[in-house]
Amino acid sequence: MASVNCAVRGCHNSWRKRNLTLSQLCYEHQKKRSECCGPAFTLHRPPVKEEDRRAWLKALNLKNPPKFPFVCSYHFVDGKPTPVHPYPEKWLGYVAPLKRPRRVLVRHTTASATCAVEDNNHEEETPSLPPDHDYAGSPTPLLDQPLKHDKATQCSGPPELNKQLLRSDHLSLLYTGLNLETFSFLADQLTKDYINAFQMDGRDQVFMSLMKLRLNLLQDHLAEIFHVSQSQVSKITSLWYDIMEEKMRTYIPWLPRETIQATMPQCFKDHYPTTTCVIDCSETPLQKPHNLDSRGESYSHYYGQNTIKYLVAIAPCGLIMFVSAAYGGRCSDKFITADSGFLDYLRAGDVVMADRGFIISDLLREQKVKLILPAFTKKGLQLSEEDTTNTRRIANVRVHVERVIRRLKNVRLISQTVPINLAPKLDKILRICAALSNLRGDIIHEEED
Repeated sequence: MASVNCAVRGCHNSWRKRNLTLSQLCYEHQKKRSECCGPAFTLHRPPVKEEDRRAWLKALNLKNPPKFPFVCSYHFVDGKPTPVHPYPEKWLGYVAPLKRPRRVLVRHTTASATCAVEDNNHEEETPSLPPDHDYAGSPTPLLDQPLKHDKATQCSGPPELNKQLLRSDHLSLLYTGLNLETFSFLADQLTKDYINAFQMDGRDQVFMSLMKLRLNLLQDHLAEIFHVSQSQVSKITSLWYDIMEEKMRTYIPWLPRETIQATMPQCFKDHYPTTTCVIDCSETPLQKPHNLDSRGESYSHYYGQNTIKYLVAIAPCGLIMFVSAAYGGRCSDKFITADSGFLDYLRAGDVVMADRGFIISDLLREQKVKLILPAFTKKGLQLSEEDTTNTRRIANVRVHVERVIRRLKNVRLISQTVPINLAPKLDKILRICAALSNLRGDIIHEEED
């Protein structure tokens, strides 16, 4: 009987504890319980009859009942099974406490309070002290005096934060990565035909989403800045990632050959005048997933950590023409190039410039596309003078794609470690960042971390 335990959920009484109570002191008789009152409880076996046994198990309400569901005395009305109360009824462990209803959040803004006071003043006039003195007659400090606004401003709700914070191009570049004129143009385009489902102004919602991308602030920090809850920040940014990705696709165009030739820099015209695009892959650190399969797929041996990897194709002028979806860091450059849909944009006669890791000549040969790669060393031998010169020329023009990727990572959300909860949105975030980079143009504004 040493292994017999009470079957009621949450009850830890057992036959071993029952025997230990016999050696305890009885406070009423000042003797051991074995000499006077006996054990503090005892365990009762279930009924033998099938009907009574079913009623016994029904009272216990166990998902996986034991073979012998013993129950201690604490769970019977009379301390043991009796004809009046034959089944356990007390403290059975499955009656959950009532949950308290969630408190309704009520915000009292200065504007609404001012409007209410002014409305009440029409009904009753109350005397007031002069605004420059307190009740003791001494001058009131300037910081303690309320700001003076006209009635129209006070009753129209809180002012737009984007107008307060974005006072210059410098601040606009700091918070959003765009100059003030470009931000105003983008906000107007995004909020056109937008049905606002939140109390916050639509331009402020765009501003918040761009601040999250540009500075990668905590949601609690954004909630404090915009005077909303943390859950509202999460809902707003998640919604605007979808809207921005859908409406900003036109800012990542695949340029025709005529436009590429007309905007080609002189460094390309000197040695590679037929180049259509320059491609490269980049990686961003990713929070380590809990799932072992996802952890293995995203582990990059080159960086020694979990990363996301994506392909970027730029025109010789520096415009991003294609950005792929986010892949695990384990994927090779060749696999991403073939799987991302980049090859669908190429036409016969195009010329693609890439790095040594892109062994895609067989893929491009099928579409009659030429591939320009730096020379490879063969069997440990040094490069010839011609190959060395050619490699230096390629590196001289390929540096443009590195500069574009650096400008793309000016958005801190994809330059710092990406949280795993943003993984479903990474494809859209990459396209948004590419569109923002194109909108920004040649402006480069980076802070020292």
